[in-house]
Amino acid sequence: MSSNRYDKAIKWMLAVAGIFLVVLVMSFFGERPTEPWPSGKGPRIGLVEIEGLIINSEKTVKQLDRFARRDDIEALLLRIDSPGGTVAASQEIYAKVRKIREAGEKPVIVSMGTVAASGGYYIAMGADSIMANPGTATGSIGVIMDYPVAEDLLGKLGLQMEVVKSAALKDAGSPYRQPTDADRQVFQGIIDDLHAQFVEVVAEERGLSTAAAQQLATGEVFTGRQALALKLVDLLGSYEDAVELAGALTGDDKRPVIIKPVERKRLSLWELLTGTEQTSFWSPLFLPQYRMR
Repeated sequence: MSSNRYDKAIKWMLAVAGIFLVVLVMSFFGERPTEPWPSGKGPRIGLVEIEGLIINSEKTVKQLDRFARRDDIEALLLRIDSPGGTVAASQEIYAKVRKIREAGEKPVIVSMGTVAASGGYYIAMGADSIMANPGTATGSIGVIMDYPVAEDLLGKLGLQMEVVKSAALKDAGSPYRQPTDADRQVFQGIIDDLHAQFVEVVAEERGLSTAAAQQLATGEVFTGRQALALKLVDLLGSYEDAVELAGALTGDDKRPVIIKPVERKRLSLWELLTGTEQTSFWSPLFLPQYRMR
């Protein structure tokens, strides 16, 4: 390589390295822009949105807690558009919603979107009022567990897993072997107990007998209109109707002002380069899970 071409290559590499360094430095200081303070003189309604699979409760619980502590927030509105998720995460969010409701300081309203089923419905029961669209898919009161069994596939590939365990059930749910009757019995017992917990909450929150709640807890999905007839929701209406209801419950007749959570977050290098959220390749869904789905 000639000296001139070599010098150009070095300059080009230094330029790329310089750009990379600048972006890297920015990633340590950059934050997502905050939303402008909303205008309006009406009651301020804290909006918490629950969308997609409910895997982790931490973010939602923090948002609810912040709004519950803020003196300027007069009511809370949960917009749920979720088919459900893991049991514990759904229970934790439900418990937080119920705690805010029982404090009696701010009314809590749920607005159901396209779907608010299983774990999504579980969360909704903690609110003062549940409003669904006539076509909302809700209900699906039940618990499910599933996991892959890849023993035959591994055998065809000539792979075999050697497992050393302390007891027969320590690897129950392993994809590397066929489930035994003992495995199935243990898993079914857990599912039955989790299902009973769900039924107990439905009966208590919706003012139903245990027998009546059990009849609805078949995993069946209902439309919003069907759910209203079955006393699983309180009202039919749109998101805007829910906003108006939340405002009315504050006692202020002015137009409500919606306040969204502002999540300050440092931007990673990947997010600065691509403009997208960085997600983890690890997910608890890869493990056997008891899900409200």
